[in-house]
Amino acid sequence: MVSHPTDPPADSPESLTGHKLIQSYLKTLDSSPGVYRMLDAQARVLYVGKARNLRARVSNYARPSGHSGRIARMIRETASMMFLTTRTETEALLLEQNLIKQLKPKFNVLLRDDKSFPNILVADHPYPMIKKHRGAKKEKGSYYGPFASAGAVNRTLSQLQRVFLLRNCADSQFDTRTRPCLQYQIRRCSGPCVGKISAEEYASTVRDAERFLSGRSTEVQAKLAEDMQAASDAMEFERAAALRDRIRALTQVQTAQGINPRGVEEADIIALHMEGGQACVQVFFIRSGQNWGNRDFYPRVGVDFDAPEVLEAFIGQFYDTKEPARLLLLSHPIENTDLMEEALAQKLGRKVEIAVPLRGEKAELVEGAARNARESLARKMAETATQAKLLAGVAEAFDLDAPPQRIEVYDNSHIQGAHAVGAMIVAGPDGMMKGQYRKFNIKGDDLTPGDDFGMMKEVLNRRFKRLLKEDPDRSKGMWPDLLLIDGGAGQVSAVAEIMADHGVQDIPMVGVAKGVDRDHGKEEFHRTGKRPMALRMNDPVLYFIQRLRDEAHRFAIGTHRAKRAKATTATPLDEVPGVGATRKRALLAHFGSAKAVSRAALPDLKAVEGISDAMAETIYAFFHEKG
Repeated sequence: MVSHPTDPPADSPESLTGHKLIQSYLKTLDSSPGVYRMLDAQARVLYVGKARNLRARVSNYARPSGHSGRIARMIRETASMMFLTTRTETEALLLEQNLIKQLKPKFNVLLRDDKSFPNILVADHPYPMIKKHRGAKKEKGSYYGPFASAGAVNRTLSQLQRVFLLRNCADSQFDTRTRPCLQYQIRRCSGPCVGKISAEEYASTVRDAERFLSGRSTEVQAKLAEDMQAASDAMEFERAAALRDRIRALTQVQTAQGINPRGVEEADIIALHMEGGQACVQVFFIRSGQNWGNRDFYPRVGVDFDAPEVLEAFIGQFYDTKEPARLLLLSHPIENTDLMEEALAQKLGRKVEIAVPLRGEKAELVEGAARNARESLARKMAETATQAKLLAGVAEAFDLDAPPQRIEVYDNSHIQGAHAVGAMIVAGPDGMMKGQYRKFNIKGDDLTPGDDFGMMKEVLNRRFKRLLKEDPDRSKGMWPDLLLIDGGAGQVSAVAEIMADHGVQDIPMVGVAKGVDRDHGKEEFHRTGKRPMALRMNDPVLYFIQRLRDEAHRFAIGTHRAKRAKATTATPLDEVPGVGATRKRALLAHFGSAKAVSRAALPDLKAVEGISDAMAETIYAFFHEKG
């Protein structure tokens, strides 16, 4: 790849912008494939695009007219451009989608939800466990997925445990058990840890589970039916009843999965619905002839985006970090089908087909996904309209210049100063922005236990120091339009001083304090330099602010409890360099307690599975030097 400079050609006036500036770049461009970036006067990226022929593509922007409203605005704001040439157009496509995800340009279609999807893992072990797995597939074993959500995986795992009685305990627990656990008692595990089932029989149930996950459920059911009949003929009625229960549970799993297509073995079904400048993309995952759930996504679009552009951008960004199915069934054709197939095939290492079915079962599957997308977008738009009214109400209630697009709410949690944490939640036009929530472990050693003012000061200092460093010109949407503080006039005054210390005095803040009777609905609102105020008992804005405050409190309490629980289970092993969760489990399983580990001789430490000689020496030295 070759990078071209940001600045316009030397013979172009520095004052050039828009189509005339773009025209000046044509002198230096050739017909190579590549990626271009359009930047504004502050060097913020406006748009990232790919081209089979950079010169031809950029020349389209050099025309003074004939553009859609969005493209015309983008051209007007363009003050400079950057170019990267690539060897092939496929490379350009992959680079384009990667840059869009990194830079989040305001004129591109942008996929905002980028979570990984969970799989089911049947681990590699003499007595394999079955569990949920998310992330890189580093652990040895057989993976089945992806599933649309953790809930879909958990439901399937729960049913599979009822049918196949596979263990779900960690290897360290399995190795140290001396009697059956509760899972065995409630018939969710066959008890391999204590020899309640032979290795051969357990391996047979594992094969049945993997057959089911591979789409061969009919074969598994037939085998279970044969085994049940054989047990009945041999008058092993208890075993026959257990097999009958497993057949019933297997039938329930199949029923819960809903639509299981007969003629589609593996596919991702992707349907788009657009309305009112918003879009919803619905993705169904079909694997091994089974429906493994669906998810909806709401990419950032505008009124003048068309369906092929949105769908192509979604596919490129969605599969940037995910493995595509062998077949993608789409609701709309995309412009560069061959190019996208080639790019996905490169990532997957095998052929990927993209199709827009017009009839038959595949078309019915796409229509079902499109219907879900249409209904999901209708619900989303109704919720957004309600949220917009609430934000407008907040602006009116607190004399803001405009409805806030980002409200930050802060709260603290501790028990007599112990395990203190601060919490920040964020809300905006789309509701609670949970990906923006932040927790703060209170570090101030000079704080008096229970000093809420001091804790709030530390949280806000850290928050605004980071904002000033990462987004000093407030161009990335990271700055709040309104701060909500849990507290009265004293808290608001303290926060105002903190903000002034950072040179930030233009962000409105409101303290939310309980009324004289400390009742819900009698809250008082405090603002700098203004008298306390209250809202009507039945005012929707009051309920909205109560909901925000309660959410901040919930998040702070949850963070505090997690910190307290971690401290409760902490051991001196946590301080040993190089001892993580896996080694800690191995040491505790071998010696029984951290105290026993600290007293162990060096040869005993070396005998622990997973502990190298060098690691054993580190552990031995840590405890004996401390002693």
